[in-house]
Amino acid sequence: MGTENSGTVEISEPLLEEPSKIPESDSENIPDWKEQITIRGLVVSAVLGTLFCIITHKLNLTVGIIPSLNVAAGLLGFFFVKSWTGFMSQLGFSVKPFTKQENTVIQTCVVACYGLAFSGGFGSYLLAMDEKTYNLIGPDYPGNRAEDVKNPGLLWMMGFIFIVSFLGLFSLVPLRKSSSCRFYFDFSPTYVGCGLICPHIVNCSVLFGAIISWGILWPLISQRAGDWYPADLGSNDFKGLYGYKVFIAISLILGDGLYNLIKIVSISVTEIFRNSSMENNIPLVMEVIGGESSRLELEKKKRDEVFLKDRIPFWFAGSGYVALAAISTATMPIIFPPLKWYLVLCSYLIAPALAFCNSYGTGLTDWSLASTYGKIGLFIIASLVGSNGGVVAGLAACGVMMSIVSTAADLMQDFKTGYLTLSSAKSMFVSQLVGTAMGCIIAPLTFWMYWNAFDIGSPDSPYKAPYAVIYREMAILGIEGFSELPKHCLALCCGFFVAALAINLLKDVTPAKVSQFIPIPMAMAVPFYIGAYFAIDMFVGTVILFVWEKINKKDADDFAGAVASGLICGDGIWTIPSAILSIFRINPPICMYFGPSVRT
Repeated sequence: MGTENSGTVEISEPLLEEPSKIPESDSENIPDWKEQITIRGLVVSAVLGTLFCIITHKLNLTVGIIPSLNVAAGLLGFFFVKSWTGFMSQLGFSVKPFTKQENTVIQTCVVACYGLAFSGGFGSYLLAMDEKTYNLIGPDYPGNRAEDVKNPGLLWMMGFIFIVSFLGLFSLVPLRKSSSCRFYFDFSPTYVGCGLICPHIVNCSVLFGAIISWGILWPLISQRAGDWYPADLGSNDFKGLYGYKVFIAISLILGDGLYNLIKIVSISVTEIFRNSSMENNIPLVMEVIGGESSRLELEKKKRDEVFLKDRIPFWFAGSGYVALAAISTATMPIIFPPLKWYLVLCSYLIAPALAFCNSYGTGLTDWSLASTYGKIGLFIIASLVGSNGGVVAGLAACGVMMSIVSTAADLMQDFKTGYLTLSSAKSMFVSQLVGTAMGCIIAPLTFWMYWNAFDIGSPDSPYKAPYAVIYREMAILGIEGFSELPKHCLALCCGFFVAALAINLLKDVTPAKVSQFIPIPMAMAVPFYIGAYFAIDMFVGTVILFVWEKINKKDADDFAGAVASGLICGDGIWTIPSAILSIFRINPPICMYFGPSVRT
């Protein structure tokens, strides 16, 4: 039994903090969710969305590697609106203050817009349907039929993007709580900027893959011409060296994707059960905290209050998903006749589960596997439909899966950003809807500019669209199997597939001080097909960043993203006048070429 002490207790600290000591974030005047979405913000979002769509298309059609541009979107959004408000103030106009919530809305809108330039398949599954990719693989290649061709068209691409891109937003809303070998430096600010943004291990993995493929493997296989494959084949014939390039790259990509898919799903399931167990077993403890802990607790409480205040009803998300799925199920077979309505319906029934896995995994690992889920849908649907239209059906199903899981993961990341910046969940969702609607128009239009201005898909063009051939080959593989591959190609593919699994396993079981130097198979695979030139550029970027970090790490951390954004955006902006000049067939008055001083 306890005893009550009736003596006087002297208290030296106040029981409650003075109002002035409450953190600023707790007393901050947070605008209503409607006020967070402004006309100037939408205008800036449209401008930046167009710019980033152009940049994404350029990267997609050249190297296929697209770094996260979210930081650049936030920085440029802040710069544009601050410039806007400063200019209007100089003219004597009264302007509304620029808040962090408005900047978050701009970033969300821009990311949703340019995200469709990637998940829309303009450099992969949509382009894999066109006649140029069909001819590149070869009319006599087994499973490559002329009937499975659908050339890009502005109207049908817009319609397709509209009917598949919004579903992902509704699927997870309820869950929101040397030159001959292509070794050369082409002075591309975009790739150097990518090297500054991408982690060192990604850039080094790309260079390592370029050395293995173009420095060792392809020269060795070329010496077997006449034995392993006919010596008189063209450079783009899949029965020759070109087949090794494409299918070994596919093997690395699939091996890496499969390993990470299994890993992330396992982590997600384990975390869900662990958190559920903790919630059921841990007793509720009321703890009195003070000082720094009290400030952090008050900030968290305020964030929770703001984020949960404007809830999106479950019925709205559910009915929105069902309605959009019904519209898409009815219209997809009109755009892609081989893709039957019941296959579309099945895709939409399992898509929310895959979207959850991808979103949860992205949150845990910061690695979205949208393209991997798309490839799974590609193989399954292509094999189900068979030789009579399976290529187009598989590629279209890939687009459905990829769009849903990609936009869902983006939305979850935007909700997290909104939570941290005290932005309303409703303003995040609405800005994502607006950005997606912008992207459905801007992404096809900017791609159409490239399509009309440049020789897209040609092996001799800067815009090789490397993944178009790879995705079409995947669809053909889903139908025909491996019987027509060059000699020993299947054995090499199996070897590299197993190597990708082994490398990933090695990264996970070794200590961090060792695993940080183990390359990433997915990054290694890209130069296998398209060449080593961009690997040199990206490595230059990573060397610059490495030296900068050694000299002044704080400045490198603070400004590397801004420098990279300037390089990428500046080079991307130049694409617009370059495309206009190409459309009107205006050639440059002078060209500069660097070659060896002595020719052998």
